[in-house]
Amino acid sequence: MSDATVDGMSFEQAMAELESVVDKLERGDVPLEDSIKLYERGAELKAHCAKKLAEAEEKVAQISTDAQGAAKGTKPVEGM
Repeated sequence: MSDATVDGMSFEQAMAELESVVDKLERGDVPLEDSIKLYERGAELKAHCAKKLAEAEEKVAQISTDAQGAAKGTKPVEGM
């Protein structure tokens, strides 16, 4: 488990760590206290990934197309 702050992670970094957390929890060989910490970290990572995906979906939704379906450009999305 990393001590890195989740807010500074890219989607890919958070997803990789989340997969590692899930693997450890699924093995079931982690002491109870460590399992609780892993679960909390996993919940934080999951929320971060969901936020990043929502931001990406919003950005994609801002892409407008012309009559032929070609992208005309994007509108800036707050925070991106």
